Amino acid sequence: MRIKVWGILLGLVVIFQSDVLMGWEKSNLDSKLDEKDPLSTENLGRQMEWVDSVFENNSFEERLGQLFMVAAYSNKDEKHVEEIAKLITEQNIGGLIFFQGGPVRQANLTNYYQSISKMPLFIAMDAEWGVNMRLDSILGFPKAMTLGALPDEDLIYEMGKEIAFQFKSLGMHINFAPVVDVNSNPNNPVIGYRAFGEEKHLVTRKSLAYMKGLQDNGVMANAKHFPGHGDTETDSHYTLPVIKHSETRIKDIDLYPYRELIENDLMSVMVAHLHVPSMDSESNKATTLSKYVVTDLLKKQMNFNGLVFTDALNMKGVSKYMKPGEVDLYALLAGNDVLLYSQNVPKAKALILQAIDEGKISQEEVDEKIRRILKAKFWAGLDQNHSIDTYKLAEKINRPEAALLVEKLYERSITVTSNKDNLLPLRHLDMQNFASLTIGGNGTEFQKKLDKYARFDHFRIENGAVEDSLNGLAEKLQPYQTVIVGMMGITNTPKRNFGVSMSDFDFIKKLSRDKNVILVVFGSAYSIKSLPEMPHNIVAFENNAVTQKMAPEIIFGARNAHGLLPVSANLTLRQGTGGYMEGLGRLSYSIPESQGLDSKRLAKIDTIMAKSIAKQAIPGGVVLVAKNGQVVFEKAYGYYDYKKTRPVSTETVYDLASITKILATTQAVMFLESRGMIDMDKPIGRYIPGLRNTNKEHLILKDILAHEAGLVAFIPHYNKTVEAGQWKPEYYRAAAEQGYTLPVSNEMFAMNSLRDSIWTWTVKSELRKPEANRKKYSYVYSDLTMYLMQALVEELTNQPLDEFLEQNLYNPLGLYSMTFNPVNKYPIDFVAPTEEDVAFRKRQIQGYVHDPGAAMYGGVAGHAGLFGKANDLAVLMQMMLNGGKYADVEFINEETVTEFTKRQSTQSRRGWGWDKPEPEKGKGGSAGNMAPKSTFGHTGFTGTCVWADPENDLIYVFLSNRVHPYAENNLLLKDGVRQEIHDVIYKAMEIQSKRENLVMVKEQ
Repeated sequence: MRIKVWGILLGLVVIFQSDVLMGWEKSNLDSKLDEKDPLSTENLGRQMEWVDSVFENNSFEERLGQLFMVAAYSNKDEKHVEEIAKLITEQNIGGLIFFQGGPVRQANLTNYYQSISKMPLFIAMDAEWGVNMRLDSILGFPKAMTLGALPDEDLIYEMGKEIAFQFKSLGMHINFAPVVDVNSNPNNPVIGYRAFGEEKHLVTRKSLAYMKGLQDNGVMANAKHFPGHGDTETDSHYTLPVIKHSETRIKDIDLYPYRELIENDLMSVMVAHLHVPSMDSESNKATTLSKYVVTDLLKKQMNFNGLVFTDALNMKGVSKYMKPGEVDLYALLAGNDVLLYSQNVPKAKALILQAIDEGKISQEEVDEKIRRILKAKFWAGLDQNHSIDTYKLAEKINRPEAALLVEKLYERSITVTSNKDNLLPLRHLDMQNFASLTIGGNGTEFQKKLDKYARFDHFRIENGAVEDSLNGLAEKLQPYQTVIVGMMGITNTPKRNFGVSMSDFDFIKKLSRDKNVILVVFGSAYSIKSLPEMPHNIVAFENNAVTQKMAPEIIFGARNAHGLLPVSANLTLRQGTGGYMEGLGRLSYSIPESQGLDSKRLAKIDTIMAKSIAKQAIPGGVVLVAKNGQVVFEKAYGYYDYKKTRPVSTETVYDLASITKILATTQAVMFLESRGMIDMDKPIGRYIPGLRNTNKEHLILKDILAHEAGLVAFIPHYNKTVEAGQWKPEYYRAAAEQGYTLPVSNEMFAMNSLRDSIWTWTVKSELRKPEANRKKYSYVYSDLTMYLMQALVEELTNQPLDEFLEQNLYNPLGLYSMTFNPVNKYPIDFVAPTEEDVAFRKRQIQGYVHDPGAAMYGGVAGHAGLFGKANDLAVLMQMMLNGGKYADVEFINEETVTEFTKRQSTQSRRGWGWDKPEPEKGKGGSAGNMAPKSTFGHTGFTGTCVWADPENDLIYVFLSNRVHPYAENNLLLKDGVRQEIHDVIYKAMEIQSKRENLVMVKEQ
């Protein structure tokens, strides 16, 4: 019986020991058995040889300096530089943590400091969202909470990789990131948006990806703030926060990410200045100074073998209780390896030497720490001398790949938290009227991007506006059906509800009772904790140029939404709210590299445009390039005129001249054909009764649109209305009066029946003779083509051409600035001027069509009269490339698009209405020489062109007013500027493609 009892007891002991081994209290012996050293390199022998060499070539007192890292700045004076240099040369400090300054200034200082240091310096930075956190002129990455909304981690790894590139370009080795705090307290004043979220698994996945991105690319990661700063309501920069949780709870929640990162070779940890009574009950004792926390818990129980850094030793969490130097000693005694932001290195070294003499710590223990620091320096490449090349350093760091990555990160983080009745993404633009409202902050980019998709009226108020202002605003917003609200003035601290006034929330709530209100929160998700349930809510997490541009793209379906809330904002908007929302395929906006074009090669467009403006081929213009449904280049150049009275912007509206033929009249004809209302093989007289018994009656529609119907090229109708260089009084008046209300230009009105006269003169015009021995007419490009097609459209639709296009095409597409007679729609200053017309109208033409015939036709003509901005043209051409579809709406069927845009004759290069490149190889005609023969588009007399390439899903738009001040200026055509730019675009695609192929070969 006694043997049996002892057997049972022995079994229980074995089980208990097994449980302990599997849990937290592993013995030192077992820790040694599975010990991993994340600081070791593959070339362990050379690493140890270098460590031994450096170690032995320095005395113990010299080596002792390796324990210290001090703060350095590149925006301070010479005195600061001298102080740092003195610490390096006299105290042999181990490294520097850089703070504010600039990249080139810091690089120059780093080169200098390394050159005077006997032992190579660790260079570190607290750069959680990249070097931009500390230095000017450098692109920044999203904050951790923003990244916490990503549905996956691949892009976070890429961010870590790119930040590692920033660090190595600046000669830095340690990034004090990622923050692995589980932010379980929404009122946390110091972590908050710096944490990935409130759930331990989410935080672990994100921080692990960031860590690997850094370390796989040669930069040491540093997990912080151990043992967990996520549930504090005070800031350790100013006081000592107290964590009241039990050790069991801390181990379960806060230490979970550390365990996983340590398992995956985390190289360093930063210990926070916290007071955790459940771990160390000594009054006001910070975890940084607790041997239990640093040595027993982190190093022994958690088996961490990397470097342990203190948090900055100047922070009040420790400095208010101990003097400089003393706090360094106690941090070392607790088990820390690197003393960060030491404020008195000489005193600290003296106290450490005294502690060794007193037996508080052995020299062997200190030397072991120094050896591990040197091992880490070898891992970082500090066994070699590397001088930083400062030539174009900021440009090198801000490479396009980084900008594209930032864009992707924000795109996938923006979170649609509510979408009642699937209002988003917005459809049926012609059935709504829109306003935008920004509250607080600067929302200029947000409102400008909204203008890309629909006509908006914009409003703005400050945070916490008084009741009278809000009431007045409500009255102004009354006419609008849909109001998009950008909440801008949000802070990152919980004080005063993150800077958001409850009166603002109340106003938004009232507004949403009878309107479609879409609220976009440009700031912390915690800021909406008091927000009532909104039917349509989007969280963008941060307020910057990228998020302001990205949110409208998601609202209008140019991009898909992916984000998931990483924290619980309130009882309704819980962590995990959100998810995928599919877009509609509207044009989005990015950088050239997003679609395989090379930015540097495209920059040649700047040179071409500058040259053209300098030689006065054009006063200014706009160039746009879109690829795969994404605008990747849109830039304005020069001025409206040579007097430089007004700079051109991408929103400048231009007279499109003959582009009217394809983006107005031909579009309408295609619309009718795709619905079976016309047959291109039939004569036009079948559809227009007024042409019967005329020489136009039997002209076939397809021949008319191919310019092979025998029509003369041009009829100068205005000649019939002038005599001796003056208007005939029976046709025109200088002011509107009865019978003379047809506007031809400012202060010039034609008789109301003039359009009928022009139509009669057109119909009665002679046809050219067919070619000898052939019944078919030769090709002659003719404006009369579109007079006839306009009449066809208006006869069959019983509508004026402009009204038909607005109702059926332009308004549904959101093209509110594409119009005829722009003076009736928006201020004349929006429109670039054209010719100083000395022959006919005797005045400067601006806001009225340049073409005299179109002007006499009332500004709405089939061959000219359309105005628009570059983005409008891109939308219409993308619809064509989509086979007649845009934003899930079919405007024209695909078969019609294919038929009209293909080459239709052996006599010319043209399709039906559309121009095309010359069929001969190496010749582009009006298009670039490199454009595929499938390309279609058109040019305009005023200095415009638009081309679409279906093989490469490429759109090119060029707008200018080369006819200003006089149409005789033909330098644009003579120099082939439009074609040259077109070819530059193809070369940019070609160069980028070669680079990508080269990268693939290297990787293989």
